[in-house]
Amino acid sequence: MSAAIDRVAEPAGLTVLALTLWGEAAGRPVRGVEGVAAVVMNRLRLAARPDGPKHLGTAVGAICRAPFQFACWHPRHPRRDAMVDPATRNDPAFAICQRIAARALSGALPDPTRGATHYHAADTLPRWAVGQVPVAEAGGLVFYRLLG
Repeated sequence: MSAAIDRVAEPAGLTVLALTLWGEAAGRPVRGVEGVAAVVMNRLRLAARPDGPKHLGTAVGAICRAPFQFACWHPRHPRRDAMVDPATRNDPAFAICQRIAARALSGALPDPTRGATHYHAADTLPRWAVGQVPVAEAGGLVFYRLLG
C-alpha cells in the first residue's frame, strides 16, 4: 500500500469510504454508488456483532481496504493510482462520492440493497455469484446478502 493511501486517515474513514465509492462506482448512477456505500455499512454492522465476521475489519477504513474485498484497492486495479492523485478530488464524481459517504457514515443513507454484503457489475457473473439469489439491483450493480 502506498504511503499516500496510508495517510488517508480522517475520522470515521470518510475519505477512505469516498475513495472506495469513487474507485468502485464513479460514473455509475447515484443509486449504484449508494448501494456500494450500503454494502460497506452492512459489513461494518455485521463485523460489530460479538459473533460477527472480524476478517472484514472493524472500522470503515479497514473494511474498505481489506484484502480481496473491494477491487479498487488492489495494486493493479485501473483506478488505483488515480485514487491517490490529488486531482481526483476535483472530479465532480468524487464530490458525489464524498456526499454519499458522509450520509452513510452519519446513518442518513437508506439501504437500497436490503442488507447486501456483496455485489458485482450487472454485465458480469463472477464465480462466487453463480447460484446465489440477488436481493437488489441498482445503478448497473447486482447485490447479494451472503453474510449475516
